[in-house]
Amino acid sequence: MKRQAVILAGGKGTRLQERLAGRPKPLIDVGGVPLLERQLTLLASNGFTEALLLVNHAADQIEAFCASARLEISVTTINDGDAKGTAGAVLSAYSQLDERFLVVYGDTLFDVDLERFWRVHVEAAAEATLFLHPNDHPNDSDLVALGHSGNITGFYGYPHPAGSLLPNLVNAALYIVERQALSRWLQQSFPLDFAKDLFPAMVAAGQRLRGYTSFEYIKDIGTPDRLDKASHHLETGLVERARRKHLQKAVFFDRDGTLNDLAGYVRHHSEFSLLPGTAEAIRRLNEAEYRVAVITNQPVIARGEASVEDLTLIHNKMETELGRKGAWLDLIKYCPHHPDSGFPDEVKSLKITCDCRKPGIAMIEEASTQLNIDKKISWMVGDSTTDVLAANRAGLRSVLVRTGEGGLDHRANARPDVIVDDVAAATRFILDVYPSLCIVLEPLVRKIRPGDLVMIGGCAKLGKTTIATVLSWFLNEKQYSNRVLELDCFIRSATSRDGGSVFSRYELELAIELISPWLSNGESIAIDLPRYDRETQVRTLAVDHLQLESTDVLIVEGVPALSMMLPPSRPQSRSIHRVWVTGDERRRRHRVIQTLRDRGEGQAEALAIYESRRLDEDAYIAADAVKADFRFCVDDLL
Repeated sequence: MKRQAVILAGGKGTRLQERLAGRPKPLIDVGGVPLLERQLTLLASNGFTEALLLVNHAADQIEAFCASARLEISVTTINDGDAKGTAGAVLSAYSQLDERFLVVYGDTLFDVDLERFWRVHVEAAAEATLFLHPNDHPNDSDLVALGHSGNITGFYGYPHPAGSLLPNLVNAALYIVERQALSRWLQQSFPLDFAKDLFPAMVAAGQRLRGYTSFEYIKDIGTPDRLDKASHHLETGLVERARRKHLQKAVFFDRDGTLNDLAGYVRHHSEFSLLPGTAEAIRRLNEAEYRVAVITNQPVIARGEASVEDLTLIHNKMETELGRKGAWLDLIKYCPHHPDSGFPDEVKSLKITCDCRKPGIAMIEEASTQLNIDKKISWMVGDSTTDVLAANRAGLRSVLVRTGEGGLDHRANARPDVIVDDVAAATRFILDVYPSLCIVLEPLVRKIRPGDLVMIGGCAKLGKTTIATVLSWFLNEKQYSNRVLELDCFIRSATSRDGGSVFSRYELELAIELISPWLSNGESIAIDLPRYDRETQVRTLAVDHLQLESTDVLIVEGVPALSMMLPPSRPQSRSIHRVWVTGDERRRRHRVIQTLRDRGEGQAEALAIYESRRLDEDAYIAADAVKADFRFCVDDLL
C-alpha cells in the first residue's frame, strides 16, 4: 500500500553553522549517520513507500545524497524556491500530495511507531493529527490544549500571558494531514507556518484536529546543545528504550494529599498547591525514564461542586507549577463519578458505582495500555488505603505516604509494601533505596533456588519487612515465584498473652503447623492466616489466604523467625537460608518510639514500651544471630 511522507528539508540551519561544515541541515551528522538518512530509514521501516522532500538551501547536496544512498523508500525532491513557511511549502506542493500524508520536519530526530500513529489518525477520522508530548520547559514553549474527546481546542504560542494556566502539551512537529483539509487554504499568502498560522486557523474554522500524545522520542536538533543532547540520547540507548515496543516502567500518583495539600475537596485552581519537594521528585523520575501518571478520584464533578472546565484549570495549574521546575506528567486520569446521592447540585448521570473510582483499577489499566506499562516493575504512590488497595489489585508496588490522610482513612483493608514520609521520600525509595537493597541482597539471591525457604529475623524496626518485600520483588524479576509470610500475623491478642517474653506474644506453633506440609512433604498448600491489628491489639483468625506451591520460594520474616523450631525439610533439595538483620540501636530506638507515637502513645508511654520490649526481646533474639547464613545492616539506606 502506498504511503507518503513529506519532509520539510529546506532550512539553512543558521544556528548550526559551526557544525554543518557547508552541509545543509538535513545532512547534519547525528551519531555517525546523516539525520535525513535516519528519517528515511525509519519511514521505510514503518511502511512508507514515498518521501517527498521539499528542499531549498543547498538542494544539490540533498539531491546528490538521495541519489547515492541505498534507501528502501522512493525519494522525490522539490525545490520550493523562496521561503514560504512550513505550511506554505506544503501548500505549494499540493498537486503532488497524496490524499493522506505525514509531515516531518527536517531538523527532528525521532523514533516513533508511525504505523500506530497513522492507524489512530485513520480511526479518529480527523482532518489532521498532531503528535504531542510534555516537556521540561512548557513555560517557554508553544502549547496545545485538548478537549475531553482528544480534539485540539486551542494553540497558545510563547510568550504566554502572565498568570495563564496551560496544559503541558507541546507540538512536536510531526503531523498526519488529509489533503482535502488543506484545499480551502490554498489561496493564503505566504509565509505560512503550520503551528502559528494554519492549524489555529483550521481549529477556528471548525476543522477537526486531533492530538496524539506519546512518550516516544522526538527532539529537534536545531542548536549545537540540542544536537549534542540528542546524540548523547542515541549513545546511551535512551532513544531505543522509549520505543513503544518496549514495556515502560511507571509511577502512578494519587493527587490530593499526595502531590498537593489536602484541604478538603479542591474545587477551584486557587485552592491547589503542590506539596514541598513534589516537583523536584517528579523531575527525578522523569530523568530516570519513568513514565509518570496521576490517577485521581474527583467526585466534585458528580457532586456538582466543580465543572470539567474547573478541573481542567486545576490540572493546568498542577502542570504549570511542575513545569516551572522542569518536571512533567505523561498522563492524567480522573474518575468523575460518585456512588452516593443527596448533594444539592449533583449530576445524576455521574452518581453511579463504577470500575474507575479507586480502589477500582480501570484508570490504572487504561493508563497502562496508553503508556505501554510493565506493571510488575511499576509503582503506585498514595496517601490512602484505597490507593494501596488499587495498587494491590492492579499488581503494582504500593507506597503509602504520611502526608494527606496518611493511611488513616480506614476505607479499605489493605497493607502497603512501603511507608514513607512524602513524595520525595517515595522517589528516593524507588530510585535509590530499592536498587541499593537489590545490590545488598544479591549474594543471598544467588543462593536461592525454587522451593527454598528464607527466614529473616532480628529485633523490631531494623528493616526486616522492607528486606522481605524487596527480596520478593527481586525474585519476581528473576522469574522466581515466591510468597512472603509475616510472623506479625501470629501475634496473640493482648488479652491472650501469658508471660512477658517475646515468645509469649507470638503463636509460633501455629505458624510452624501451617507451613509444615509444604516444608516437610513438598506439598502445595492453601492456608488461612490470622491478622493482627496493632491499634486494637486484637488478632482475628482466618482472615487472609496464602496459596503456596511446592516450587515457590517462601520468605518468612519477623522478630522470632530464626527461633522457629522447624521440622526437617523435604525434598532434600529444599534449602533454608537464614538472614539476621542488625543495626544501630539509637536509630532503632528512634524508629520504635516514632511508630508508637504515630499510633497515639505519649512520649513517656512510648519510651516505656521501648524499654520493656528491649529487655524481653534483645537477650532472646540476639542469640539467633549465630544461626544466620547472612547478616545485613540497612540503616544507612533506610
